[in-house]
Amino acid sequence: MADITASLVKELRERTGLGMMECKKALVESGGDIDVAVEELRKSSGMKAAKKAGRIAADGAVTVRVEGSRGMLLEVNSETDFVARDASFLAFVGRVADAALAAGTEDVAALTAGAIETERQALVQKIGENLSVRRVRMLSVEGAHIGSYVHGNNRIAVLVALRGGDAELARDLAMHVAAQNPQFGTPAEVPSSFIEKEREIYTAQAADSGKPADIVAKMVEGRVRKFLAEISLSEQPFVKDPDITVAKLLAKGGATLAGFVRFEVGEGIEKEEKDFAAEVAAQLRG
Repeated sequence: MADITASLVKELRERTGLGMMECKKALVESGGDIDVAVEELRKSSGMKAAKKAGRIAADGAVTVRVEGSRGMLLEVNSETDFVARDASFLAFVGRVADAALAAGTEDVAALTAGAIETERQALVQKIGENLSVRRVRMLSVEGAHIGSYVHGNNRIAVLVALRGGDAELARDLAMHVAAQNPQFGTPAEVPSSFIEKEREIYTAQAADSGKPADIVAKMVEGRVRKFLAEISLSEQPFVKDPDITVAKLLAKGGATLAGFVRFEVGEGIEKEEKDFAAEVAAQLRG
């Protein structure tokens, strides 16, 4: 059997980006021929990447790009927060973001065709986790100030577009949106079906109070108004100065809201709950 030296394993790791034991095994099987080992690892790792594609990627990173009066938000998912902090993963996220801004597209399938998909598969092989480009959003308003903010180790990213005002105000509002997570710009934008659902809930809750129907109706409408204020950006107290609402802040700055987008890593993804004790027991039995 060929002598598999540490330097040979190191060279193969550098060429493939794969783990030490996997590289050592490949070298043993190839009789120490590093070129054969590379070829076999590419074959087996490709198979491994395909298998990993079925695993849930609910962690990851979000990022932004801004160019003039247009901005782009991107989410790329990994399986764990450990990989989400990995330099290779973050570099990949950056390259996808640059490509998305340049293409000006929200079509993930079109964006990830070709070179980006090839790079994604290679990275899956290298780090051993499923990765997916989940979503892209463009925010483009001619002549607008685009404010951006990324928070908490790339966990939350926001774009805000303002007509009027200035870049500082737009960034302040992006920070506010990151912290307060408004769902709509103003109460007028909230769909009536959304409001009616809340009204039904409040009515059912107030029905047990024993108060007269007219009082109950007033209680319900008061709670609905409070709810609308809480979820509407314009009515929220500004985080840097809670004495004024965002609407008043905008008026003071001579600006109007033209749109905003907020991404939070993994939102809406149903994460797989694992019973590790049961998993270990199953492996021992099997």
